[in-house]
Order: sequence, then C-alpha cells, then structure tokens
Amino acid sequence: MEDVLDLYAEAPDPEHPVVCFDESPTQLIGEVRQPIPAEPGQLERYDCEYKRNGTVNLFVFLDAHRSWRKVKVTEQRTARDFAECMRDLTDLHYPKADKIRVVLDNLSTHSAGALYEAFPAPEAHRVLSRIEFHFTPKHASWLNMVEIEIGVLRGQCLDRRIASRDQLLSEIDAWQSQRNDAAARVKWMFTTERARNKLARAYPNSTKES
Repeated sequence: MEDVLDLYAEAPDPEHPVVCFDESPTQLIGEVRQPIPAEPGQLERYDCEYKRNGTVNLFVFLDAHRSWRKVKVTEQRTARDFAECMRDLTDLHYPKADKIRVVLDNLSTHSAGALYEAFPAPEAHRVLSRIEFHFTPKHASWLNMVEIEIGVLRGQCLDRRIASRDQLLSEIDAWQSQRNDAAARVKWMFTTERARNKLARAYPNSTKES
C-alpha cells in the first residue's frame, strides 16, 4: 500500500511518470423507439424498453501527476489487449520516458507474462524494460487513482444510452479532450501518514510484549 501512496506523493518527473491503469466493461444500449424530443416545459422522454447491442471494454490510463487521461476501447480484455496497452504506453504516450511506473491491480492478465504471450520475446523484453509494475494490495483496488476517474467518466459521459461502438468512441474522445484541456486532476488526499493512522490494523505489530 505504501509503495503506491509514495508514488503519488512524489514530485512530477517526466522521465519517470506514474500512470494509473484499470479496465471496465461497458454495455452498448440502443433504443427500441425513438425518444420524444424536448419541448418547452417538457424534458426529452425515453421509452423504458431498450435493446442490448453487446459489450466493449474500456482500458483507462491516468497520469497521477499531470492532467492527462486516455481511454482505449477494445472488443475484449485479453492478455494480448493488456500487452498492447503497455506497448501503447511506451511507444505512443510516453516515448521519451526512461521508466514508466504503472499502478494496477492483481488481475491475472496484468503480468509480464502477458507481453511474452502476445509478442515475440525481444519485443516483450523491449517494452518491459521501460515499465515498472506497482500493484495495489488485494481487496484494495480503491488505492488506484484511476478508479476515481472511471467514476467521473461514467457520471459525465456514460450516463445515457449509447448504441454503437462508433458513437461510444466519439463520446469518449470528446470527454477526454475536454478533461485534458480543462487541466482536470484527481485530488488525492490519502497519504502514507494517513494510512498508518487510519489502517493501523493492517500493519504488523512490531512492539509485541514479551
């Protein structure tokens, strides 16, 4: 736990950025009947009936120290999808960084082995040489700052019916551009010191009486 909290407390370092990463499935929901447009004194009305158009997965990246987030939409969330996200970090999003510290949970696909499963060994090694994984403790994924950002995404962008993948991509692109341009940040308040005070039971007792 303190490993992750200490990363958040560091000063920003472009050579060693801290990127929080998580994933979240999203259902595509279509209309059976067209909504009735809004009129003066009357909100737009939706039929309670809807149709399911399948699901997609959202991989969400959030820089812990600057106003940047990126959402990647995929059909699945396999080990290969995870590996490609890590390669995106090194090659597309942080090509000049020396080492990218990635905060993530303990999902089985979140591993170095996923990259060796997806890529030839030299390529997997190249990507992994520029990444350092920092896992949240089991049952404490709330320590991952990106979970807050996913909540904002769901409240501001995914709080309505979105019928198709293309529409979802358009909505998410507009949302993340607005958030980045507005310099929106997650204000993280839970420090290592607070953890020691609030979660004392999680620490081993080093002063046992004889």
